[in-house]
Amino acid sequence: MKRPRWILLPIALLLFGLILQALAASKAKDEVYRKLKLLTEIMEIVKKEYVEEVDYGKLLDGAIQGMLRSLDPYSSYLSPDMMKELEVETKGSFGGLGIEIGIKDGVLTVISPIEDTPAWRAGLKPGDKILKIDGEPTKGLSLMECVKRLRGPKGTKVTITIMREGFSEPKDFTIIRDIIKIKSVKSRELEKGYLYVRIVQFQEQTAADLKAAISSYVQKEEIKGIVLDLRNNPGGLLDQAVEVSDLFLKEGLIVSVKARGGKEIVYEAKPKGTFPDWPLIVLVNHGSASASEIVAGALKQHHRAIIMGTTTFGKGSVQTIIPLEGGAGLRLTTARYFTPLGTSIQDKGIEPDIRVEEGKAAGGGDPMIQKALDYLRVLNIYRTYMEGAE
Repeated sequence: MKRPRWILLPIALLLFGLILQALAASKAKDEVYRKLKLLTEIMEIVKKEYVEEVDYGKLLDGAIQGMLRSLDPYSSYLSPDMMKELEVETKGSFGGLGIEIGIKDGVLTVISPIEDTPAWRAGLKPGDKILKIDGEPTKGLSLMECVKRLRGPKGTKVTITIMREGFSEPKDFTIIRDIIKIKSVKSRELEKGYLYVRIVQFQEQTAADLKAAISSYVQKEEIKGIVLDLRNNPGGLLDQAVEVSDLFLKEGLIVSVKARGGKEIVYEAKPKGTFPDWPLIVLVNHGSASASEIVAGALKQHHRAIIMGTTTFGKGSVQTIIPLEGGAGLRLTTARYFTPLGTSIQDKGIEPDIRVEEGKAAGGGDPMIQKALDYLRVLNIYRTYMEGAE
């Protein structure tokens, strides 16, 4: 008995599709092998014909860096020395200038100078473009290669060539390296009942230090409002950004991390350990990046805080450190951050609720802190009025 043609046709089309898929996969594999053969051939030519003697190890390192650089500015190969430096950095002590850097529009850019460091004292600012390091152009270098050139022993000098908005031409800054020890959380009383807390960088103990600073003040004084300063905070550890947000949020999504293939990890606030609903203002600027943007985005979109300042940097990608043989590592972008409303932080940043440009007030004060304090006072007057009306 013959099968009807309308049954045979879909089967034939399916088989044809599978054959095409197999051919495409085979062709792709052949292309990979062809490229690898080409790479080997080029290495041999360079080894024999280049004007100076070359080392195979360096050639391969360069090939690896070039491959990773083609992905994005933040993916890179980490030598064993770089891996050790990275470990030290997350614990809050390392040798260098005290700046967080990133690649913005293809140019090495200062995300923020860290307070009380050589870079901060030299006058570097968020958004500065680093064109050269010790006379060598930064264009074409990976982020980690630039980090390695900026780091060095205490007391040594490095000259960086900066282009800044308002400069008519690039300017050299010669800075003496130092041991950078970062105290993650700093706090002080603005006036009775109003506490100022600054997070410099998100390190291993940031959430615990923040909780301790606020709890210590509560024992002495009833809190009327808090100014949380995240300006020039380049970010740091994701888990600490989540924990800091959780201190101020009773429930709801803090951040979602979306990886390849639709994989998603969500971080939710928990009611346990949440601070009272004190009036809260968060200060941000163009130097607020990554973990800072997670905190600002979560508190803004849950209407828990007023965000004041300027648009943040816009670094919303997640880098995973993958250990390799011999103590080396691979720093690879594996996911992106999204705010509670599903907005990507990458290249967009967090927009403030109240836009306030930075500057210096007469007498050397900080006008943004003063404006935040004024808003907190108004919020308290409003709260008192509403409570009386009830």
